[in-house]
Amino acid sequence: MNKTIFKDWDFPIDRFFLSAGPCSAESAEQVMETAKALSKEKISFLRAGIWKPRTRPGSFEGVGLKGLAWLDQARQETGLKIGTEVAEPAHVEACLEFGLDILWVGARTTTNPFSVQAIADALKGTDIPVLVKNPISADIGLWIGAIERLANAGITKIGAIHRGFSSSLEMRYRNTPNWKMPIELKRRLPEIPIICDPSHICGKTELIPAIAQEALDLLFDGLMLEVHPRPETALSDPEQQLTPDQFSSLIQSITVPTEQSNSSKFVGELTQLRENVDELDSRLIDLLGERMEVVRKMGKLKAEQKVSTLQPKRWQEIVDNRVAKGSQRNLSENFMLQLMQSIHEEAIRQQEEDRVCL
Repeated sequence: MNKTIFKDWDFPIDRFFLSAGPCSAESAEQVMETAKALSKEKISFLRAGIWKPRTRPGSFEGVGLKGLAWLDQARQETGLKIGTEVAEPAHVEACLEFGLDILWVGARTTTNPFSVQAIADALKGTDIPVLVKNPISADIGLWIGAIERLANAGITKIGAIHRGFSSSLEMRYRNTPNWKMPIELKRRLPEIPIICDPSHICGKTELIPAIAQEALDLLFDGLMLEVHPRPETALSDPEQQLTPDQFSSLIQSITVPTEQSNSSKFVGELTQLRENVDELDSRLIDLLGERMEVVRKMGKLKAEQKVSTLQPKRWQEIVDNRVAKGSQRNLSENFMLQLMQSIHEEAIRQQEEDRVCL
């Protein structure tokens, strides 16, 4: 975990970077009560929404500027650092005037490059830490682009927040985790710390512990959690906010894994297993190469007979057969479907490429 980076940001950190607080600042009393409860937990900063981007008008859209004064008062009385979400230059200007310690760009805003650029322009000449939530859709280009716009504006303290991705499908979670996206972001931008927002991924408090632990198991650098003294009365997202006691129990229950072990036995066994994986991957690649050679022959035959590249009935047979066989080897249906779709996509590409050359 990037503890060194967060220390350079001058944020307190215990076992990992930790942000907590209500989804929305609702009253001076609510903010202060939450802050005092969380001040015992060694959190990195107190979070609270001041401006809330709601899907439909008439919903609670935040208290606005007076909420910044409440956060500032909580900071003065508890010593906690404070942060909130910004969606436009006016928000940035107000937060800078109140001297907030950290800002984040929300998922809806990250989706719009014009909005991100406007925020970046408003931040020029400052070096306040800024976190960037993933866009609503699973588009890593938008996520990286938002980070780059802030970096181009001179912001050097930039982090990412994984809050899951929207889907039209019925799901267990409010937003699907789609872990491959933040993992890919970490691969492409290894210097950028990534924290996880289990509250928005889960949408329900009972699901939060498992997702929080999974994030740390995947070497995320910290967590952002929503905490409200009385979630049942919350003006926004009551189902996903923890009570201070629930938050405390969760943090105590979490284990923080290490990337390496000092055990020579472990290192030796892991090295051998990795060599086995490398050998198997090499064989897989060779087999895929052989498969594509057969595919190209099939494509040539189809082209000669003016037969379509895509064969829907045959494709359905392959999917049903491979998914069933994968299940016998404890491979999930979703994995097998994605795998076969990728192989099929490459097969069609190669057949079409050969057809063009004929």
